[in-house]
Amino acid sequence: RTSWASSAQRFCASSGVSWSNESVAVTLSNSSGIEVATGIFPHSAPMSAPAYKVKAMNFDASKMLSFDLETTSVNTREAKIVTSAVIRIAGRDVVKKETLADPGVEIPEAAAKIHGITTEKARAEGRPHDEVLHETVNAIKAAWDEGFTLIVYNAPYDLSVLRNLTGDFTVTGPVFDPYLIDRVKDRYRKGKRTLGDLCREYKVTLDNAHEATADALAAARIAWKQVNQRWPELKDMDSDELMEFQAVNFYDLAVDQKKYFEGIGRDVSDFNMSWPLQG
Repeated sequence: RTSWASSAQRFCASSGVSWSNESVAVTLSNSSGIEVATGIFPHSAPMSAPAYKVKAMNFDASKMLSFDLETTSVNTREAKIVTSAVIRIAGRDVVKKETLADPGVEIPEAAAKIHGITTEKARAEGRPHDEVLHETVNAIKAAWDEGFTLIVYNAPYDLSVLRNLTGDFTVTGPVFDPYLIDRVKDRYRKGKRTLGDLCREYKVTLDNAHEATADALAAARIAWKQVNQRWPELKDMDSDELMEFQAVNFYDLAVDQKKYFEGIGRDVSDFNMSWPLQG
């Protein structure tokens, strides 16, 4: 079977778009240079090489690594990690790990109000920021190597934080974004789509909103319900097809949203058009 990158290349051929390879990430763009999706080739990879190699198997919601960050900023270029949670789900076995980090900078009051971690607490109890960062990345990479799917609610935020902090983080395995799947599959449902809103929609327990472990566990539960109850056709997609489905649909949604914001006079100069990493 081919990789997501190869599959996306077929999409390019049929849709009049082309690949570029200007940095660590490969960017899928149209003839006007508009980014459609960010892929995951290393600098040295030839254009014919797959972005990653996984077994051509369908998404297994009993084999997931759910991941969430609480940070210092909503801006991915500025954010430092405050707490990192990874939850490894293998059938009935669930292993949770949450780590408090000292971001090395002041935690803004607005951020502290959201996740409850103050600068003083992080400095007193947190581990060195870079240790937490590298442990988080290593846990994700190890899970991909073992065939797990990474569950990330609003993937372009958390994964782009990792990219900007490490400088070289790449996506080398399948990602499932419950927030994006909900937007795509139930596009015209009214109301907000915060994690709390989706927990109510899917009847999932959220023990403590904006606490990293609680958020990661809730995202995994939503993902499970999406593929096993709401839209079982998602289980018919293999990893490559699922990645392409999410990337292309993210771009389609972003095009419409950007047009709307332009129409009401909002600045869209830094509007993200790519998934699972910001362009």
